[in-house]
Amino acid sequence: MHTMTRWTATAVVPLAMLAAPAAAQESTTWRWDGTLAEGRTVNLHNVNGSVRFESGSGDRVEVEAEKRWRRGDPDDVRIEARQLSNGNVVICAMWRRNDSCSEGGINGGDREWNRNNDVSVHFVVRVPAYANVDANTVNGSVEVAELRGRVDANTVNGNVEAASSGGPVRARTVNGSIRARGLITDDLEYNTVNGSIEIELPANTNADVSLRTTNGRVTSDFPITFTGEINPRRIEAKVGNGGPELRARTVNGGIRLIKQ
Repeated sequence: MHTMTRWTATAVVPLAMLAAPAAAQESTTWRWDGTLAEGRTVNLHNVNGSVRFESGSGDRVEVEAEKRWRRGDPDDVRIEARQLSNGNVVICAMWRRNDSCSEGGINGGDREWNRNNDVSVHFVVRVPAYANVDANTVNGSVEVAELRGRVDANTVNGNVEAASSGGPVRARTVNGSIRARGLITDDLEYNTVNGSIEIELPANTNADVSLRTTNGRVTSDFPITFTGEINPRRIEAKVGNGGPELRARTVNGGIRLIKQ
């Protein structure tokens, strides 16, 4: 079921003001709900706006998407959510005509971007605690609250904060910081350019770590055994007995390993 609401803010402007006031921001809300079996994944692909996943109840998936705009046309942005034959759920916000939505991302559509369309879409998605999550946007933050499944969280312009108590967490951005908490069950990678990286790991973690920054410091709450040349900005080392590889890269920012 879809529900929609609109509001418009108004302001009293003194007659002496010659400049026209800025357009008031408007919004509308879109909703979808379904179910997700254990071991399945919710894939979300956004372009302009934030993404937040949080633990819900039972096997329910509840999606709430708020469109916000000042001068754009919200009808130009389509939101789609559906359950696939494999049991996974895919959710997309699409700005271009003829775009299509798949697990791998937003496909096709016109190549030209309407630069006058300032519509943003902000998602809040409640999923079963056991869900795997693949959350993506371009302009906006990504936040995944405490879940138990695998988490992949990616943006370009925004911070990433993602946590799982029972699975691995991967994260990537370009202009923003990363804070991640999860298990190392296989190789993991964290990348940004302008921002810090903080990775919180269980005290009994065993991993091979490769940590590199250009303008920043690398610090660790864990005792580490160096496996290469000691360099405060380029560390190749073992945590515990070593194991899966954890790679973290930034240019402008520090890297820190935090012990839970």
